[in-house]
Amino acid sequence: MLMSPEADLIPTEKRLFLRFWQSTTGFWRTPRAWALLIFLISIMLLQLLVYYRLNFWNRDFFNAVERKDETAILAQAMRFVPYAAGSLALAIGSVWARMTTKRKWREWLSSHLYDYWLEHGHCHRLQFMPGEHQTPEYRIAEDAKVATELPIDLLLGLLWSILSAITFIGILWSVGGDLPIAIFGQALTIPKYLVIVVVVYSILVTAATMIIGRRLTKVTEESKRTEAELRSIGAGLREGCEATALPDGKRDGRRIIGAALDQVIAKWLVLCWQNMRMTLVAHTNFLLSPILALLLCMPKYVAGTMTLGDVIQAAAAFVLVQSAFNWITDSYVSIAEWTSSANRVASLLVAIDQIERPK
Repeated sequence: MLMSPEADLIPTEKRLFLRFWQSTTGFWRTPRAWALLIFLISIMLLQLLVYYRLNFWNRDFFNAVERKDETAILAQAMRFVPYAAGSLALAIGSVWARMTTKRKWREWLSSHLYDYWLEHGHCHRLQFMPGEHQTPEYRIAEDAKVATELPIDLLLGLLWSILSAITFIGILWSVGGDLPIAIFGQALTIPKYLVIVVVVYSILVTAATMIIGRRLTKVTEESKRTEAELRSIGAGLREGCEATALPDGKRDGRRIIGAALDQVIAKWLVLCWQNMRMTLVAHTNFLLSPILALLLCMPKYVAGTMTLGDVIQAAAAFVLVQSAFNWITDSYVSIAEWTSSANRVASLLVAIDQIERPK
């Protein structure tokens, strides 16, 4: 069913999202894309295995330190070498696979957009169409780049978070165990207390991030829009200067581009304050999470029911699980930036769709 012209002028977020993926998922139906994806996931699983083994290496190494056992310390240091070499090789392979996937996806999408924009005179006819489609060349060059790079990192990050949470929450469950406490003379036991704390703490951090960053997508999109308009006005002035050299044109042009620059700076300031608030939450969590993990283990360490190695192992697992649960917190700025760029690409596609639509 065709939508009304009025509805086409302001596409909904859902329609933009669907239109973007309709045009970009063609890349993922190619054998090369699937080969790269399988390679990326394989590297991720191997990296997770190395992290899992390193978690137990931390326990054994610090237990040896606690015992002041020089032979065991040296043996553990030697065991670290292959873990470090394997982790380095996997990290390099992951960078190659990620960047290759991003490059190939961007190449495919940009070619598709250029073809759609230039064919049948769309680039000329688009100037007379209503809607949100200004500076199409910028959208294809810049927004398509962001819209194909960030999803790779975001989706792989989400998969890593799910797998690492499943893997390391078992360590918190077994190593942390139950915590006996006394409240008003009554003996109580908190079952699997490290798991409970990491879940509650992660929920609080995620909630704070979503409340503070609720306007980030809109602010980012407005900043990109004003930047694109500034480039467009600059390009128009350059073309005008090449065509004529009237003195009045210089004064009018300076006034117009000055107003556009003022808008860019104003939107940039709003984005700056928004990012500062997001950084407040993210950096506080970065500083607090490892300290909280160590403090939670101290009562059992002081009581002698945890070794130093157990404390380090549990603290490392706590940080990994907390980071996994807070994928939204860590990715919120990237999600907002991707949403903004994807919406701008989709708006261009929707505007061109209207040209092809029968009257």
